[in-house]
Amino acid sequence: MRRILFIEDETGFAVGVRDRLEAEGYRVEWAQTGTAGYEAARSHAFDLIVLDVMLPGRNGFDVCRDLRRDGVNTPVLMLTARGEVADRVVGLKLGADDYVQKNCEPIELMARIEALLRRAGGAAAATGANVAFGHVRVDRSRHEVTRKGKPVVLSPVEFRLLEYLLDRRGAVISREELLENVWGLDGDTMSRTVDVHIAGLRKKIEEDSRYPRYLLTVKGAGYKLAG
Repeated sequence: MRRILFIEDETGFAVGVRDRLEAEGYRVEWAQTGTAGYEAARSHAFDLIVLDVMLPGRNGFDVCRDLRRDGVNTPVLMLTARGEVADRVVGLKLGADDYVQKNCEPIELMARIEALLRRAGGAAAATGANVAFGHVRVDRSRHEVTRKGKPVVLSPVEFRLLEYLLDRRGAVISREELLENVWGLDGDTMSRTVDVHIAGLRKKIEEDSRYPRYLLTVKGAGYKLAG
């Protein structure tokens, strides 16, 4: 199920859009302030962020800029009540992928969302077969990993774990999310499975697993793949 983060402070508009998205089969998380939306986008993986410009606490331009600075590459669709050219230019320069006026027809908003999700999926398919970070190279089509040119043997679950983190590079992924999406377990399960496998993966891909450069622990939040 595709996950969408909707950052919008107007309750009536937000509820209407959220209900329509959920009726279309999307899983929607709604944040009502820029700060809450920014933290959610950094802490969890989403397939798309729908981001209003005018928000309390931190405006949409600042949220988009800071997420891109932090390495969060999730596609962003920005919403504006004004639709001025200057706003569109600023948003796109800060890293937004598309821009639409809030008073557009609902069918247009849905079409923009679907187009961005298709574009993101196509880009992942076209460029995601071979991925690199540091001295590590991942050939996803062959399920092969090398470090400094030498083969790295991963178990099937280690490879799935690495793939999941690669798809969300830069985002902080909670243990609960990893349990649900890599192992298929209930996220509320009390288990050290994730920690054990992260430690094992570090030993195979890091220069020194005691001082990791790429597979990082974010205290109190989870893990992220940097680089």
